[in-house]
Amino acid sequence: MSWTVRGLIGIVLVLMLGFLGFNLFKTQIASTVFERVIDQRIGVDRSAALGDGLHVYLCGTGSPMPDASRAGPCLGVVAGDQAFVFDVGSGGVRNLGSMGFPIDRLDTVFLTHLHSDHIDGLGELLVFSWVGGARTEPTPIVGPVGTEQIVTGFNMAYQIDSTYRTAHHGPIVANPSGFGGAAREITLPAGPAGQAVVFEQGDLTITAMRVEHAPVDPAFGYRIDYKDRSISISGDTIYHPAFVAASTGVDLMLHEALDPEMVSMIGKRLGERGQTNNAKIFADILDYHASPEDAARAAQEAGVDHLVLYHLVPPLPVRLLESVFIGTAASEFDGPITIGRDGLIFSLPAGSDQIEKIQGL
Repeated sequence: MSWTVRGLIGIVLVLMLGFLGFNLFKTQIASTVFERVIDQRIGVDRSAALGDGLHVYLCGTGSPMPDASRAGPCLGVVAGDQAFVFDVGSGGVRNLGSMGFPIDRLDTVFLTHLHSDHIDGLGELLVFSWVGGARTEPTPIVGPVGTEQIVTGFNMAYQIDSTYRTAHHGPIVANPSGFGGAAREITLPAGPAGQAVVFEQGDLTITAMRVEHAPVDPAFGYRIDYKDRSISISGDTIYHPAFVAASTGVDLMLHEALDPEMVSMIGKRLGERGQTNNAKIFADILDYHASPEDAARAAQEAGVDHLVLYHLVPPLPVRLLESVFIGTAASEFDGPITIGRDGLIFSLPAGSDQIEKIQGL
């Protein structure tokens, strides 16, 4: 018998023994792995490792379209020892939990506008914030006119559930006075000057500005400044000079993006297959979203350091499609462009010009 054959037999025997050993001890192996994950993640403030600065959690980079890899629009922001959420798309709250977002430090939820895909996770967030964050007063929800009606509706929808949780866990864990949300509506003047500081505390300033998303009116973008770091969030908009001006000099711009050619192809095929309502929707959404090239132009004109595309339309189930989606955007912007994925964290340490990308899921 040759050494080659003996070697192959030996390899096969080792593999067989390994397979048998794994099956024999797989429960113990799985238990050990589970305990290790618990030690590393459960009850640990993972945000503490990020240090002082401005940190952005991409909890939802998708759209209303079915997308197994991306939740609806959702961004978590940690500034120093305070935490905020901007929009709460479906599935985003669970990503926040998996990413180690410090829900116990959640100060305020900011809404860009009241389209369903930006608010449909709000009920889940309110429960997460209330019980998980041990709140003793409702979670502040800040947004455009109509926010009070939205928050009142979610409070009503979850009120019965809240009584069960208090009865089960007790008022110390599920304090009735901390249940639900408390709305505050922002009113901004029309036109290019339509912006105002909506949160200011110590080294942190949050500014809201009007963006264009007609027929949705008003719709807001936000700029967040903490110490010497800054980001801007477009919400849903076309290329909009007011947002560009408000974003001047930020370190990181998060801008929604829709590829018109890909969306048109989907709409055309829907029409060919007799789905006229859906085909009409795909035609309609072309006129109130920005293309990747539009977003890149906005970043270039604002002089930002890094552009992140989020609220991606259509879904990109495989990364190969990202090059199709981004098109010629790289020729419009001198800096790096990241196509957002759920679970990414962008860390902007104070006193530095560094932008670190971390996988949080």
